[in-house]
Amino acid sequence: MATATPPTATPAARPAAGHRAAPRRRRPIGAVPTVILLLGALYCLFPVSWVVVAATKSKAELFSTAAFAPGTGLLSNLADLAGYRDGVFWLWMLNTLLYAGGGALLSTAVSAVSGYALAKYRFRGRNLIFNLLIGGILVPSVVLAVPQYLLLSEVGLADTYWSVLLPQILHPYSIYLARIYATAAIPDALLEAGRIDGAGHFLLLRRVALPLMLPGMVTIFLFQFVAIWNNFLLPFIMLGDDQKFPLTVGLYTMLAAGANQPSLFNLILTGALVSLVPLIALFLTMQRYWRTDLSDGAVK
Repeated sequence: MATATPPTATPAARPAAGHRAAPRRRRPIGAVPTVILLLGALYCLFPVSWVVVAATKSKAELFSTAAFAPGTGLLSNLADLAGYRDGVFWLWMLNTLLYAGGGALLSTAVSAVSGYALAKYRFRGRNLIFNLLIGGILVPSVVLAVPQYLLLSEVGLADTYWSVLLPQILHPYSIYLARIYATAAIPDALLEAGRIDGAGHFLLLRRVALPLMLPGMVTIFLFQFVAIWNNFLLPFIMLGDDQKFPLTVGLYTMLAAGANQPSLFNLILTGALVSLVPLIALFLTMQRYWRTDLSDGAVK
């Protein structure tokens, strides 16, 4: 009795040994997102480029030449700015460095400790505190400026350096970022191993938590530094002595005086250009610490 043999695959139907299936071709990235990003970059860089070019123009060239035609008066503008009112611009620069640097450091320290405690400790009222912080993010800083002035004036701190520094220390959004970063970057098993070895709370914070949170702390510091550096309303309300003004308020007073003295416009533009230099230098120097990969802080 004859039996039917099963059909065998032809050699052409079999995949060749050692050859894999051809990978699927990826769809090319559309040009629309790239164009949108370029337009956004141009929108952000246009005012900066205009300030850079305008600061190079002399008093005669500022209103007589084309908008983006470079001038020849940058050095004379810098000299005039340095000599304006016996160098008050550089005092404003030092004040701004004090407000932004000191406020950002204090805010980063408070935010890191608070975020670590909210992320890794269980205590009564923790969720309530975190929800209040989330609500604090929704409150604009403009709304709080006048109440903060009234509170600080009651204790005699109005028109002092502390009146600008103290309101910047507690920042709800920075605490929120620190809490989210601590939750992802610090393993609970690592903290438990430290406790088994006899480490206390402060030792774990100093030797384990803070090194792992360093990229997040750098991000918080940069955000706070830029926010305080560009802050105008709070020091404008708090301060009355122009010797304590930051750059934002100082340049505003020059702009108000420029209505009667058009020659100050060159100094204002040059001052705006100089005020950008510390921010650019800060980002370039701290860029190597600004890592987004959470595994950079992992223990090997």
